[in-house]
Amino acid sequence: MINFNANILDNNTVLTINNRGFAYGDALFETIKVSNGKILFWEDHYFRLMASMRIMRMEIPMNFTMEYLEAEIQKTLTANTLENKSARVKLFICRNDGGLYLPETNHISFAITVKSIDQHVYQLSNNQYEVDLFKDHYVSTSLLSTLKTNNKAINVIGNIYAKENKLQNCFLLNTDKQIVEALNGNVFLVKGNTIKTPPTTNGCLKGVMRKQIIDLVEKLPDYNLEESPISPFEIQKADEIFITNVIVGIQSITKYRKKVFKNDLATVLINKLNIKIRLG
Repeated sequence: MINFNANILDNNTVLTINNRGFAYGDALFETIKVSNGKILFWEDHYFRLMASMRIMRMEIPMNFTMEYLEAEIQKTLTANTLENKSARVKLFICRNDGGLYLPETNHISFAITVKSIDQHVYQLSNNQYEVDLFKDHYVSTSLLSTLKTNNKAINVIGNIYAKENKLQNCFLLNTDKQIVEALNGNVFLVKGNTIKTPPTTNGCLKGVMRKQIIDLVEKLPDYNLEESPISPFEIQKADEIFITNVIVGIQSITKYRKKVFKNDLATVLINKLNIKIRLG
């Protein structure tokens, strides 16, 4: 069951061939984790979505309050008997049909899909997780690259490259050859007591989990956080590197070429993250 413009439908054939998300990538989305019926970090998702819609010049409906959209997500979970379970939610916003590159309207439609997941709390995987650089294409540094739009060609091609080379993930580079993010999340690099993550001005996604981890790191007295560019040469010198997104939480990188990493800080942070969720 899906939710299309507040209507619960039992099929997925709600978008036409003229859908602007399909035809032009004129769409935004939020991927949201629900844990035992609780929507995690909803306020951060909501405000990121509203800011993204403004940047995309989409008309925000008057009823698009945080409470309204939360209720529509809960309605969709209930329709799929997931109201007290854990799920992956995708909230999709597209400009309405009409026009070519120039839209005929800035009004929008929305769709919500949900899928059951097994992981209720965040857990740190001990499996091998090897990465490398993806250098076939580069992220153009701009405000648009920080948004979760429907244009994810570089992520698709990068994931195919990773699979072909028996990698679990890849780092994306911007046009200045700086590490921007991973194929499915933001990047944090640990060297000594310094933790670095690329700033959004470098072109990385303005990640919701990135924000949570930054908040947690800033409370650690033994570490200093830097939002500054990361050169590929810094990877070999790092003690630890991890990727963050709202579904997995924290994914430690175990290997980059011949370099092997530990996961000490990731272990600390994932425990603090679960405590924050439980207390919140």
